[in-house]
Amino acid sequence: MSSTDAVAAFCAAACQKDVDGMVGSLAADAELMSPLFGRVVFRGAEDVRVILGAAFGSLTGLRWQEIVGTGSTRVALSQARVGGVTITDAMVVELDDDGRIRKICPHLRPWLGLTMLALMLGPKLIGHPGVVLRALTGPRAPALGP
Repeated sequence: MSSTDAVAAFCAAACQKDVDGMVGSLAADAELMSPLFGRVVFRGAEDVRVILGAAFGSLTGLRWQEIVGTGSTRVALSQARVGGVTITDAMVVELDDDGRIRKICPHLRPWLGLTMLALMLGPKLIGHPGVVLRALTGPRAPALGP
């Protein structure tokens, strides 16, 4: 799968709330950095599947505006609504050598939209305590800065 195809396939699947399609564009060791808690990381395609289903299942009217970047890094820009509030994302995507998505770093705004998403995710993740525990207790995402 080419890198452009993986990111485009992920975005198209996300618009359809097709979790299998999103996961199909991921590397087996994919990581999703939590936009809520800076050092919490969901690891592995199956744990990432749970969070993708919960997060994208909470959105309405998702539209991807543009995918930019070269090499192994892309940024996909989107807009959606969550709980009646507009939310935007500049999702940084890192690709592996096979062109599959290895890391997803969502950058969501505004604060109210992010808060609404967090409130909607809680009940959806309560049935997956192992996913949450692994993300909380596993290796941490690197801190920014010195």
